[in-house]
Amino acid sequence: MFTLNRSVFIWGGVLLLVLALLAKFTLAGGPGMTVAEARTAAQAYTSARIYRDEWGMPHISGERDADTAFGLGYAHAEDDWETIQTTLVAARGQLARYQGADAAPTDYIVQLLRIRELVSARYESDLSDETRALIEAYADGLNLYAAENPWSVWSDALPVTGEDIVAGFVLRTPFMYGLDADLAELFADERQRTISMRDTASAFQWLEEARLPFGSNAFAIAPSFSDDGATRLIINSHQPYEGPVAWYEAHLRSGEGWNMVGGTFPGAPLILHGHSENLGWAHTVNLPDLADIYVLETEGDRYLLDGEWRDLERGEARLNVRIFGSLRWTVSEDMWWSEHGPVVRTDHGDYAIRYSGMEEIRQVEQWYRMNRAGNFAEWMEAMEMGAISSLNAVYADRFGEIAYLFNAAMPVREEGWNWREYLPGDRSELIWQDYHPISAMPLYHNPDAGWLLSANQTPFDATVIAENLNPERFSATFGIEPRMTNRAHRGLELLRSERGLSAERLEAIKFDRAYSEVSAVGRLVREILAMDFSSDPQLLEAQRLLGRWDMSTDVDSRAAALGVLTAVRCIGNRHHRDPWLMDPATALSEAAAELMTHYGRLDPQWGEVNRMVRGDVDMPLGGGPDVMRAVYGANDGLDADGRIRAVAGDTYIMSVEWLADGSMTSRSIHQYGTATMDEASPHFDDQAVLFAEEAWRDLALDWSEQGYSPLDQ
Repeated sequence: MFTLNRSVFIWGGVLLLVLALLAKFTLAGGPGMTVAEARTAAQAYTSARIYRDEWGMPHISGERDADTAFGLGYAHAEDDWETIQTTLVAARGQLARYQGADAAPTDYIVQLLRIRELVSARYESDLSDETRALIEAYADGLNLYAAENPWSVWSDALPVTGEDIVAGFVLRTPFMYGLDADLAELFADERQRTISMRDTASAFQWLEEARLPFGSNAFAIAPSFSDDGATRLIINSHQPYEGPVAWYEAHLRSGEGWNMVGGTFPGAPLILHGHSENLGWAHTVNLPDLADIYVLETEGDRYLLDGEWRDLERGEARLNVRIFGSLRWTVSEDMWWSEHGPVVRTDHGDYAIRYSGMEEIRQVEQWYRMNRAGNFAEWMEAMEMGAISSLNAVYADRFGEIAYLFNAAMPVREEGWNWREYLPGDRSELIWQDYHPISAMPLYHNPDAGWLLSANQTPFDATVIAENLNPERFSATFGIEPRMTNRAHRGLELLRSERGLSAERLEAIKFDRAYSEVSAVGRLVREILAMDFSSDPQLLEAQRLLGRWDMSTDVDSRAAALGVLTAVRCIGNRHHRDPWLMDPATALSEAAAELMTHYGRLDPQWGEVNRMVRGDVDMPLGGGPDVMRAVYGANDGLDADGRIRAVAGDTYIMSVEWLADGSMTSRSIHQYGTATMDEASPHFDDQAVLFAEEAWRDLALDWSEQGYSPLDQ
């Protein structure tokens, strides 16, 4: 995407020797905050308590919401300070200072998008007092842990501030809908798209490349569709197993009425999706068109707009880059902005980008209001803020209400343009200013069918066919995706065949491991079966094996390895239509050769190949790419030892039900455990076996243990 001028890093042999000697005597600075300073700030949260259950999951309480947020910061830091620190420093635009030149592009983007300036300008005015108190309490919890453990803290990384927390949300949120892909495209060697002309072409066309390789599932079941009158919600996000968007489980409760359990990300002071005693929601990724790229006509540092030449605003990114040991070098890179937004200047053109949420810092405020909602009306009021730029939300509550909102902060754009292409940059009427209200977005609320499914598909196919929303009701400028994942095909097929759905049957559908016949994998297999391999005995055998495949990825399947290894070469971990990424015959040949090399046969059991590997755990794993039991490997083939190690897909899963008698039950499972980065902890891998076996842990929203206070540590 972005390459530093590496000439500044070319050192002669003598200079390297001098630097090496200097490094021995260069002391790294301290973390930037003393224990005494951190403990003084922490005295404001004396009621915070952390109780850890047998799985190490933190149940955190406090008299006020802020006390509880302080406890969350401390507990999460105990379990994964390394990832939290990286996330917060990245949002400062200072990651290269600690991780070297490879992190410089991230720092450049943070500065180009002016994230820190935006947060600084709006932190006091846009966020409520209650939200700032929550954020700052969480930061104080992080600071206390980090100051007490200075050996794990980068020099001058402390103190963490409330603005750091908000900046993390501002940086991360637009990447959920693919802003990173748009930015990367602009730094490519050649122009990637055509320039839109004014026309009436529909934006409901197939996306040639889905931007995100992973997805999520969410089920909402109303009492009318349950065999026992229960309302059920399954939260099943598909994320990487590690890193800044890997789930962390916590339970938060305060004397002010906050009571949420669910998943959060490093650097987030609340639950991002989960449930309270009254309601819950799940997020799934959606891909509306929320970023626009404009081709500028430039002359030097001027650009043409409405027939007049205007000056590009120019700035300088200051990238402090770690060179060797504790030695750093500051590199300057030019930045520009136009009236449209940030500008990227390349050999193939000058481009401006405008994206949803580019002046929004209230994401954490909206999630906080969602956490505190007591019913659907209050939850929808929070959603109407429109601060969370994208992400579907599937909702259920104890009162029997269910909903599926295609959430998007959708720009109000001029009709008649193909906004998925590049736009001419010389017309000010194409520089949108406002957003549609959430009420303009696709919404299902209490459908007569009694169920809703979101599996990263188009929102126009989410329940029984008769109740699906009509895409013609929505403007083509929204760019709502038409894609259908295998998970959507398969889930809809299964749910549409049910009457009086039991809890056990819903669980079986959630863990279903098969490909639909109408999915991309189904189409691929049919193409291969129609080919003539009579001249190649091995490919003929492989073809016959696929002909016997029941499309399942059960651990004992003898055809899944060949089928999946062929499919990922042609489809990737995405949802492409034709043309395939690789010729199907070539993909089949490569997959067959790979299996023969490592197993001496085309039909090893899928469980031999597909593995859950974590700490002392090394187990067969059912599921595969884009099945309901989603499992993704690190690449499109086998590892050096001939196996696929799961690195993403099903991660933190929750199942909550509000029964007809008014009681509630809740269960969850995490792919690894609470201490995701601490190999010495028993909770580094203590849930991996349960996860591989598709088992659950029971959760409770009430407990009597007092736990420990961070101030007593």
